[in-house]
Amino acid sequence: YHAAVNHSGQPTVILAKTVKGYGMGEAGEGQNFTHQQKKMGEDALKHFRDRFSIPITDEEIKDAPFYKPDKDSEEIKYLKARREELGGYFFSKRKSPPKLEIPDIDIHKKLLEGTGDREISTTMAFVRILNGLLKDKKIGKHIVPIIPDEARTFGMEGMFRQYGIYSAVGQLYEPVDSEQVMYYREDIKGQILEEGINEAGGYSSWIAAATAWRNHNTYMIPFFVYYSMFGFQRIGDLAWASGDMRSRGFLIGGTAGRTTLAGEGLQHQDGHSHLFSSTIPNCVSYDPTFAYELAVIIQNGMHRMYSKDEDLFYYITVMNENYQHPEMPKNAEEGIIKGMYLLKKSDKSKVQIQLLGSGTILREVIAAA
Repeated sequence: YHAAVNHSGQPTVILAKTVKGYGMGEAGEGQNFTHQQKKMGEDALKHFRDRFSIPITDEEIKDAPFYKPDKDSEEIKYLKARREELGGYFFSKRKSPPKLEIPDIDIHKKLLEGTGDREISTTMAFVRILNGLLKDKKIGKHIVPIIPDEARTFGMEGMFRQYGIYSAVGQLYEPVDSEQVMYYREDIKGQILEEGINEAGGYSSWIAAATAWRNHNTYMIPFFVYYSMFGFQRIGDLAWASGDMRSRGFLIGGTAGRTTLAGEGLQHQDGHSHLFSSTIPNCVSYDPTFAYELAVIIQNGMHRMYSKDEDLFYYITVMNENYQHPEMPKNAEEGIIKGMYLLKKSDKSKVQIQLLGSGTILREVIAAA
């Protein structure tokens, strides 16, 4: 153990050869039936006692009595010392870190006003929102963009030069796009985590940032941006575990909706990831269509997680399809947050029908109306 801990200059690898049912002797040590072994016979108990020097008599052994070492024994001294190092015998709940001052919704004013004749995707709208948050003087340093695969799919390469891609050793090579303005810049002080094609690794980084408020008493606001088809379908257990760990942050499922990248096959045909996210009690899911919806949802999510101290994390899908985004209807914020609001009244007063939709299908609902 000492050699493994103190070895330096190269990685340390520990190969552990374990024995199933260690200490059980003929009753199950190294045997495949050990998993079904519910109790040990008297002879096996005696063997176990002798092997580990447990002071129990032959008369007592048949009842398999509970044994507690003396308070002055090496075992008890060791256990007490470890417990003291951990802060004592009683669980203590740390107070939450200081609440973050979330910027007002007006920081996204241009998106709330619509795009006019210009067509953009909700992915592009998200990148604008993220850039605005990164530039904010109060919370910008708390933002953690995390990207598995290439960021250019989401139009995020503009962040490379300004914020840098984190690398513990800095830039050790010349990237192939080094002559471009938005080249792949790695930096020891980089703010972006670029994980390569590694959704599990990227999600693990997200968990580390999303639980920093519990482990390091510091709020971080992680945004894990990935192809939605490669999310819950691949790392579902990690997503559930992050809920157990009271993670707080945003999962952004890109290229969702089955309307773009169809030529690349079923791997990009996600229309069902919300079925997975809906099974996690503290995961709040949204499938917005317009830029103003996205801005309202993210701003409200930050308020709930980092100002109101709620144990939640968010899953939001965004699309690659380009279209015009209208101005936010008056008094729509509350409805957006609840999941339903009036987008437009019908001009035909005699028609009594309500059409519902979200994400990519809402545009077809509007066309049908």
